[in-house]
Amino acid sequence: MGALNIVLMRLCGCIMVFLYAVCVNAQPAGTPDYSNLDSWAAHPWKWDPSDSVPGPLRAGFHQDSAVDVFFIHPTTYIDVKQPFGWNAPVTDAALNNKTDNSTILKQASIFNIAGRVFAPRYRQANLNAYYTTDTVAARAALDEAYADVKAAFEYYMQHYNNGRPVIIASHSQGTTHAKRLLREFFDGKALQSKLVAAYIVGIAVEPGYFANIKPCNKPLQTGCFCTWRTLQTGYLTPFVQNESFTAVVTNPLSWDIDKPDVPREQNEGAVLLKFNSVLKHVAGATVHGGVLWTEKPHFFGNILYTAKNYHIADYNLYYLSVRKNVEQRVQAFLSPSSSPNKFGAGSKGGNNF
Repeated sequence: MGALNIVLMRLCGCIMVFLYAVCVNAQPAGTPDYSNLDSWAAHPWKWDPSDSVPGPLRAGFHQDSAVDVFFIHPTTYIDVKQPFGWNAPVTDAALNNKTDNSTILKQASIFNIAGRVFAPRYRQANLNAYYTTDTVAARAALDEAYADVKAAFEYYMQHYNNGRPVIIASHSQGTTHAKRLLREFFDGKALQSKLVAAYIVGIAVEPGYFANIKPCNKPLQTGCFCTWRTLQTGYLTPFVQNESFTAVVTNPLSWDIDKPDVPREQNEGAVLLKFNSVLKHVAGATVHGGVLWTEKPHFFGNILYTAKNYHIADYNLYYLSVRKNVEQRVQAFLSPSSSPNKFGAGSKGGNNF
């Protein structure tokens, strides 16, 4: 009987050790698996809406493959009833379809001129995270979302980057996470030498938020960041009015700090509701304090458009201008005459990650 007890005790001990190991190594429920292509809204190993090119721009289009784009999409989980709680799963087909056919199609596609586009699905925080008085819950929701974005970027660097230059692009909630990602992985780090540019749009970027990454002040400057928030001329949102700082603003038509005011006649193309329609002269761009002002966008049917906050169209009002600027900055970054330290010591043999 004594021997049997010893055997049983050892068996229980083994089971306990096994269960402990499982608990320690197990991922939290719902954590995306970035080795699975389904966990990516955009990925070069599959066709997705980021591969689309508006009809008028297809002639002569040739995708360069020297640079990667890591795109972080904005909030598409906007149901105020929060059916999934504070964070949405990455497996909901309806929400994924909404994401893919809105922001991935009409924002991430801008960047396919530069190279391969990677856009992770992540457990995005509900839109209420930006408005609730429950700041603890909001912070936790955004932290959970960022944890996924960070994991996706680490997986990208370990398995796909292979020393390639990278563009970080984002909008709205995506920019909340992109700011953290840039500060954690690029700002003053070896990887900063691989940054072509960052387009972090739709959320305020405070002056001095980055210690080493500077705002892009000229169209061909690299290793810097561009940012803007678009409102109707004369309008400021409560968010802006309550800010204790003047946010950094890039003019997405001139890309030049010395040219803060550009009329709409110089805007060569917006992409709005119809993806295959590129509309000229829709919106101008004037840097005003911490925002970008434009007169009411000019397009057929705009009489029905009464909004003064053009946040949703931050990229789309300037689609062709952003696309051209991305291409120009890539060329400048890859130019033989650019700084010999662009890629960083030893980066040709690895990813400096």
